[in-house]
Amino acid sequence: MDTNKSNFRKAKNKVEKLKRFYTHLAVYFIINSIITSVKVMSGTNSGETFEEAFFSFSTMASWLVWGLVIAIHAFSVFGLPLIVGDDWEERKIQQFMNEEFEHNKKYK
Repeated sequence: MDTNKSNFRKAKNKVEKLKRFYTHLAVYFIINSIITSVKVMSGTNSGETFEEAFFSFSTMASWLVWGLVIAIHAFSVFGLPLIVGDDWEERKIQQFMNEEFEHNKKYK
């Protein structure tokens, strides 16, 4: 019974992490598309060609900087569990609990 609860909790946690990542990704595309559209319209209205306005550093900067944040988020969701293992959190919690138990045992 306890194992089922633990497995359910792990699965629910993974789903929540995925949901947060996909929400972050959707917001990234929506907001950056709006920013790009506004900058391109502003640039073309001030005499730039579409290509100059679209490929300017100020237009691409938000895609690049926020894209790095998305890449880090993706790594934390997909890559990190492959490296440290899915049960890393539980092992660390157990380690800290054992250390605390040993520490308290010494001073009683």
